[in-house]
Amino acid sequence: MNFIHIKSIPLIFTIGLAAPSLAENDEPINPIDQTPSEEVHLDMENGVLPIADDRGFTLQSKDGKFVFKPYLYLSTNASLHYYADEGLDKAYNQDNIANSGFAIPYGIIGFTGKAFGKIDYNVSINAAGSGGAILQQAWIDYAASPALRFRVGKLKTPYTHAFMTTLGETLFPMVPTSLSSSVILPHSLNAVTPSIMTGWDLGVEMHGLVGGKWGYEVGIFNGTGGAVNTATKGFSDDNHLPSLLYAGRVTFQPNGAMPATQGNARMLNQNKYLIGLSLNYNNEAENESTNDLRAGLEFAMLSGRWYFAAEAYYMNMGFTNRQKIDEHYNYFGAYAQAGCFVTPQLQLGLRYDWMDRNGSGKDGSLNAPAVVCNYFIPGTNLKLSGMYQFTGRWGHATQLDRDLDDLGISTHTACVQLQYAF
Repeated sequence: MNFIHIKSIPLIFTIGLAAPSLAENDEPINPIDQTPSEEVHLDMENGVLPIADDRGFTLQSKDGKFVFKPYLYLSTNASLHYYADEGLDKAYNQDNIANSGFAIPYGIIGFTGKAFGKIDYNVSINAAGSGGAILQQAWIDYAASPALRFRVGKLKTPYTHAFMTTLGETLFPMVPTSLSSSVILPHSLNAVTPSIMTGWDLGVEMHGLVGGKWGYEVGIFNGTGGAVNTATKGFSDDNHLPSLLYAGRVTFQPNGAMPATQGNARMLNQNKYLIGLSLNYNNEAENESTNDLRAGLEFAMLSGRWYFAAEAYYMNMGFTNRQKIDEHYNYFGAYAQAGCFVTPQLQLGLRYDWMDRNGSGKDGSLNAPAVVCNYFIPGTNLKLSGMYQFTGRWGHATQLDRDLDDLGISTHTACVQLQYAF
């Protein structure tokens, strides 16, 4: 029988949060320190935050087949959102500044690990969430081989580099508006306003890395998103298929598996890139909803202190037969972003985001340039981020179309965020 040993021994969790872990020679490790030739590996399998083997609290068997790691991720921010005058009713004292102040988007406590040398597992609770979203993810992953793995539970749907990036490892504190905002429809059906991003969901996925270069993820999910943890779906009379989300993603990574990060102060010597294609279809049942087809093309690169990414995505949206609306609507979005570590601790970044929010049938689109500054505070696992984004409108046929296109989206957005990962 193998005995359990502790690789780093903070006094339960509180000391682990306050003190850096020690290597075998008992010398403190600075998360920023690394020589130019040093290749740092961080475990990002949990999808929430990178976990290094030389920090935190870890229980592991002598043969390495059983590993248990608790982790914590906390982000708190102050934001300012300024909205244009259209859509505001001054008679009700609606102000241009709204949805501003302090917030805690994530307060995640979780644990991850391995069992029997073939099983990965992960559970995380977001105390800042509500309803079903409190359970952020929970899955079991069985590896028959590196090229053939099966994951079951609540996990990330395989779509877009922006979302597949490990939480806390993104260049900007906020995902591109073109992914997160709901689309505009020419019908007053407020219950049918999907976004291009699919997010967390319950389901089963087959995935792996073939030949060390080709990654794939193919899965079936509920299609109800991360706020629902129960089985609520039925069968569609429209196309005689189970009312589920069918999703797949293929990536080419010629220099080996690319870390799921958009810049990490401990990983400044990478030379990795990926090209990816993704496709999914959300097949709805006979209710007041839509059948949505999505596709995406992505590119991302880590080259020394530089990070580059560009994505384009598309959604075709059609009402179910019960809605008695025959039209289909097409929506497009894209962004490009770049970041650079001007010092080993300071990362600067730019992003340009574009969205055809009102559909290809109408003129006009939204564009959102943004800037960011990230500072990784040495020896603390703290990351301080500050960003600003402007949302502009162009090409609309009428002033009414222009006014309607950015409803619910702030014209000026400023955010300062502090995050901690353990």
